[in-house]
Amino acid sequence: MLLEAINKARYRKHLNYVIGACVVALTGGSLGVAQCLIALFPDPDGSHFHWNLLGVIVTSLMVAMVLLKVRRHSYMYEVVYVWDLKQALNKITRKMTKLKTAAEQGNVDAMLAIQFSYTASKQLWELDDNLITMDDLATWQAHLDTLLKQYNVTVDIKEYNAVLLKQF
Repeated sequence: MLLEAINKARYRKHLNYVIGACVVALTGGSLGVAQCLIALFPDPDGSHFHWNLLGVIVTSLMVAMVLLKVRRHSYMYEVVYVWDLKQALNKITRKMTKLKTAAEQGNVDAMLAIQFSYTASKQLWELDDNLITMDDLATWQAHLDTLLKQYNVTVDIKEYNAVLLKQF
């Protein structure tokens, strides 16, 4: 995955709209489906939990299908980019202990994956206004910079590919 410059204002606007639309669709759809099922199959005991649950499940599946369908629309570009970025970071985070151990031993691929993670995390946290851990990130980056200098290695995050994580 290549990191791209994202317009923060546009991203936040589109994300808020997508979240709002999903909330409205889930609420309205769940109630609508449940009410239709209750009208078609009334329960004399008055317990309609299973119909309400089915309404939530059916509507959730419909919303997921719509999101997958509109995923490639230009309006969704920034939102999908951040979703994909979070998935890429999760893959790296699951292997971070092994990556750090390998980086300490001079493994260039490990250093590349860590550098990508730090750069992508910075971008993500700035987009989401999550600046609390930026000081920690600066410390981690300084340690990585020390390792890069110690092993006389330069990494270019444009060369990062998730496939290299398989070795860890």
